[in-house]
Amino acid sequence: MQASQDLATGPGSAFASPSTVDGTGMHLGLAPALTPDGLVASASFFHGFLTQPQVYARGLLALAEITATRYFQYTPSHLRDPVFTAHGDRLRAEVFSACNGVAARLDLHACAVDGGEIGRGTTNVDLGETMKSALAQVRAEQLMHLDVGREQVTVSTLDRTETERKVEMPARWIPAFGNLAGIHRGFEQLASYDGATARRILGQLPVSYRSGTDASWISMHGRMPRLTDRPGPGAVRIPGAHRLVAARRLLTHLQGMEVYGDPDAGRGVVVEFPLPGGRLSLGLTEQSWRGFSGEGALLVSLSAPQAAVDADVLSTLLAFEPVIEVPRMMREAALPEQRVLDGLAVLAASGRVGWDLAQQAYYHRELPHDPSRVERDHPRVRSARRLVAQGAVHHREGDRFWVESSQQDEIPAGATTDADGRHGYDVNLRGPGADTCACPWVAQEGLSRGPCKHILAARILTEDGTYALVDDHQPV
Repeated sequence: MQASQDLATGPGSAFASPSTVDGTGMHLGLAPALTPDGLVASASFFHGFLTQPQVYARGLLALAEITATRYFQYTPSHLRDPVFTAHGDRLRAEVFSACNGVAARLDLHACAVDGGEIGRGTTNVDLGETMKSALAQVRAEQLMHLDVGREQVTVSTLDRTETERKVEMPARWIPAFGNLAGIHRGFEQLASYDGATARRILGQLPVSYRSGTDASWISMHGRMPRLTDRPGPGAVRIPGAHRLVAARRLLTHLQGMEVYGDPDAGRGVVVEFPLPGGRLSLGLTEQSWRGFSGEGALLVSLSAPQAAVDADVLSTLLAFEPVIEVPRMMREAALPEQRVLDGLAVLAASGRVGWDLAQQAYYHRELPHDPSRVERDHPRVRSARRLVAQGAVHHREGDRFWVESSQQDEIPAGATTDADGRHGYDVNLRGPGADTCACPWVAQEGLSRGPCKHILAARILTEDGTYALVDDHQPV
């Protein structure tokens, strides 16, 4: 399969226009007709009657509510535009909240489709007021037909038919998709509840941000859950629990509730709700005011010397897989595991792969690949490469480095001074997630939002194999 940019404009292209990215957003024009079998002229890559029409209708309404909401400071938003990806065996719809601190995904499995076809493709459409009105009127026993295509999404019942056209995807969703995959890949299941317990938990949610605390804990008292403001034995922490309130739209359909996270890293949580024929996933950042775009979860992989080249190789192997098998990628690309993972991180940073916690695997969504944008969206990687190019990174011994500060007019906090009077920071490469640096960024944020530019610069120098050629520059 050729690179997606070439497919949009090459001879015999079936696309009306190529995908483009500009300052206003991403215009998806190519993905729906790109399949594992090549280009197809069909404008529809998903159509069929739904066996659980009310579940999916309410799920789409939950996505529309989330993408139109700012959960930290409530202000109106016009965003209502999920990204749909069909994988042959399921349909995924994904959004971010207007504040970028909530990521939501609604999965529709093949068992929920009757008399239709799930193809392969990606598109982005708006769920406007008329569509929301139609979805809100869908009853459990009612026939509902869904058609997702290159230019539009159509919902039809016996009473009405509503169509929404393709719209631009917000540009900041691109790095947010990447950080989402990078963060969630390290999560494990922390708790699992049945449907009745899930309904009781959602019934106790705060409906808005509360000053003074941005976290709640779920604790069990016998068989009854309690949502509290304080931790306790066995309690599960939910940062900004008010951001789960949209899931109440599916209250009568919930089959359970699963909480995923990394209890040691403080990087937010994912709460998943199994549904008849599908699943609703809500990812929350660690604080309500933080957005996924700036989390820095992929920086170490993005700074790897061969990552961009390996990403180009791996991109030719993507075929809208609902589950990307890393061993297959290793075999077909003839690359070791770490280089495959680093290459997938670059593709994630372009929004082209996501992470499914229930499957514990990457999946493919087709967005335009712009290698220059990956570094542009991650300024810490760009700054780290600049430090290396300027010769500001000095190897001391073992895994210890000293990186000159860009502020030389005064001694920055945490800096040491060398014999020539230059200021810099001590860096110790103990391993991803355990590296240390004396700079103010790490002092304030730790590594929960990714490494600082000094750690990245030391890693770049080490992985390039050039640090032995740099003069040992001992601070005093």
